[in-house]
Amino acid sequence: MSDLDAKINDHFAGFVVRKDLVKAVKGNAIVPTYVLEYLLGQYCATDDEASIETGIETVKDILRKHYVHRSEAGLIQSTIKEKGRYKVIDQVSVSLNEKTDSYEAVFDNLGIKKVAVDSGTVKAHPKLLVTGVWCIADVQYEFSEDARISPWILETIKPIQIAKVDYEQYRSLRSAFTTDEWIDLLMQSIGFKPEAFGRRSKLLQLLRLIPYVERNYNLIELGPKGTGKSHIYSEFSPHGQLISGGEVSIPKLFVNNSNGRIGLVGYWDVVAFDEFAGREKTANKALVDIMKNYMANKSFSRGINPMGAEASFSFVGNTDHNVPFMLKNSDLFEALPSQFHDSAFIDRLHAYLPGWEIDVIRGEMFTKGYGFIVDYLAEILRHLRSEDFSNRADQFFKVSEKISTRDRDAIFKTLSGLLKVIFPDGSQTEAEVEELLRLAMESRKRVKDQLARIDSTYPEVDFHYVRTDGTKTRVTTVEEEEFPQFYHLRPMLDPKAQEATAESANEELVQAEATAAVESQPTPQPPNKNVSPAPAEGHHEFTENRKGLSYDKLFGPYLEGAQRIVVTDPYIRFFYQIRNMMELVEMIIRRTPPEDQVSIHLVTGPDEGNISRQRDLLDSITAACTGTGVSFTWAFDTSGTAHARDIVTDTGWKIVLDRGLDIFQPPIKIDGFSLGDRLQEHRMLKSFYVTYVRLDLRDEAL
Repeated sequence: MSDLDAKINDHFAGFVVRKDLVKAVKGNAIVPTYVLEYLLGQYCATDDEASIETGIETVKDILRKHYVHRSEAGLIQSTIKEKGRYKVIDQVSVSLNEKTDSYEAVFDNLGIKKVAVDSGTVKAHPKLLVTGVWCIADVQYEFSEDARISPWILETIKPIQIAKVDYEQYRSLRSAFTTDEWIDLLMQSIGFKPEAFGRRSKLLQLLRLIPYVERNYNLIELGPKGTGKSHIYSEFSPHGQLISGGEVSIPKLFVNNSNGRIGLVGYWDVVAFDEFAGREKTANKALVDIMKNYMANKSFSRGINPMGAEASFSFVGNTDHNVPFMLKNSDLFEALPSQFHDSAFIDRLHAYLPGWEIDVIRGEMFTKGYGFIVDYLAEILRHLRSEDFSNRADQFFKVSEKISTRDRDAIFKTLSGLLKVIFPDGSQTEAEVEELLRLAMESRKRVKDQLARIDSTYPEVDFHYVRTDGTKTRVTTVEEEEFPQFYHLRPMLDPKAQEATAESANEELVQAEATAAVESQPTPQPPNKNVSPAPAEGHHEFTENRKGLSYDKLFGPYLEGAQRIVVTDPYIRFFYQIRNMMELVEMIIRRTPPEDQVSIHLVTGPDEGNISRQRDLLDSITAACTGTGVSFTWAFDTSGTAHARDIVTDTGWKIVLDRGLDIFQPPIKIDGFSLGDRLQEHRMLKSFYVTYVRLDLRDEAL
C-alpha cells in the first residue's frame, strides 16, 4: 500500500475501496461500476486483507445468486415461482397502464413485464418512470385464474445508491491532503493510476466531472476513439444518464405532450449524449430548437406552460480528422451533424474539452490503489450543485471587461466546478486559482475561436485576465500555440486573404517565440534541413500536453557551429533521463558536418541508489560517439551544489531550462510500436520554460 493509500484509509475509512476489486468481482455481469462498488462498499470498504477476501466472496455470492443474466432469466423466473418470492439485482423501469389505471414494471434482464407496482413505490422513486434504474428488488409470484392479472408482483425495491453522506465531514477532511494528493485521490476514485498522467491531463479528466457539480452546465468533448469519453457518464454515477445521440427525442428528453410527463432533464443531474458526432447523422429541427432554448434559459416549453430543469448536458463524440487538418480545412466542430453545426447551438456550450489530448485508455493506466466508492463521491458532487464557488477568483484576478456576458458566465461556471471538485473546503491559493482560471478560460476560448471561423458575425475576442497588481495575462489554447499557421485562418476568407492571415500569424509567432516558430513549417523535414529563424534572446513558456517540439527545434539553431557544449543538469540519473541525453547527442551528431569536431560535456548528480548502472549508461554514450566527430564526456558534481539546468556553448549562448532535458511526458509502454517512443515531435510535453541568453564570452569560462 502506498503512503497515499494509507492516508486515504486513515481519513475515509468505510467510504473508500480498492479499485481493482471491481474486476475481481465483476465476472460476466454487465452492470455499471457504481452498482459493483455499492456492493463492495458494503463488504470491502477496508484495508484489512482478510476482510477484503471475505468481502469479495460475499459480493461474488450475492451476484451469483441475485444478479440476473439474460441467459439465465428462465431459471430465475422458475426460482421465483417455486419459492414464491426472490431477491434480484436488475435494471427496472415503470410505466402507467392507463387501461387498468395501475403501474407496471419491466425487468430488463429478467425479461418479465407487467409487474404490479403500488403508487407509494412510484412516488418514492419517480426516476423509475423515466428510464431504467438499477435496483435490488423482491419479486413475488402469485398465479391467478384471471388471465388479465399478471402473476408478477413487486414487493420491495431499493435503488442502488448510498443512503446518507456527511458532506461537512468530507469538506473538513479535505484539509488533511495536499492539492496533489487530493487530485490523485480523485483520479484513483474514477479508476485511473495518477502516475500515468501529467498535471494537465489529470485536470482534463476532472473537467469531465463538472456537469455533476454544476447545474445547467453544457460540456462537449470531441476526440479520437478509445479515450474513455463516455465512461464517466455510464459507469460513474447513479445521477447521470448516457443515451445514444441517435436515440434523442423531444418526449424522451423534455416532455411528452400526450401525458404531460417530464423527460430525462427533470430527473437526472447529467444527461450525456454518446456518439453525438457524425456528419451523416440528422436531427429533428424542433428538437435542436428546444435544446438551444433549454441550454440558454434553463427552461423549455411544449404547449402553454414553460418548465424549468437543472440537468447538465454533456456531448461526446469521435473526430474524423486530426487537429491540424480540422484547423486548416474546417473547424474543431466539423464532426457534428449539420443541424448542430450551428453557431447558436455551439455558443451555448460552456466548455470544449480537447479529447485529442486524452490518451487512448490502456490496461496499465488503471489503478490498484484506493479511491472513493463512486456512489459516495456521486452524492458529494450532487450536494455541491447547490453551491457557487465562482466568486473565489475575485480576490486575485479580474477577467477582461471585453469578454461578453455569455463568455464570462461560461468561464465562471467552469471555474466554479473545478474549485468544487478540487477545493471543496476553500483552501485554494492564488497560484492554484490561476491555474484553474486559465483552464476555464481556455475551454471557453476554444468554443469562441471556432465560432469566429464558422460565423463571420462573431468577432475575435482577447481572452485575458488581470492580476491585482495590474499585470495582464493573455490566455491561449494548446492547439493555438502548436499550429499557429492554421489556427488563425478563417475559412470564409478567399485564398489570398487566408495566406496573408497565416503569414501574419507566423510573423507574430517568430517575434514572440523565436525558436518555437520552426515547428510551424507546414511540411516536416529532416532536422538537418530545417530552415530555422536566426537565434535570438528570449523567454518562452510551453503548455503541458502540446506536441510538435523536439530538441532540434528548441536547441538546434543555438548549438549550430559550437565546438564545445557544456550541459549542466543534476538529474541525468534514471534510464529515461539518460536516454534524453543520448537523444540530445544524436541531434548534435546529425547537425555536425563530418569534417568538424564537437565536444559535449555533461555535469550531473549521482544516483545514490544505483550509481553503477548510471555510470554504465553514461559510459555507453561515450562509446557510441566513437568515430562520429562528436565526443562525449561526463562528470559528477561531487559538491552537490549545482542545481542549475542549462546548456552553454563556446559561441556565446546559454540556454536555461527549468526542467533540464526532462521536457517530455514518458510514453506509455506497450507491446509493439509507438511514434511517441521514436519521434520527439509525437510526444506530449510537460509544462516547462526555456530562456535564451547571449553571454559575454570573456565572463563565461568553458
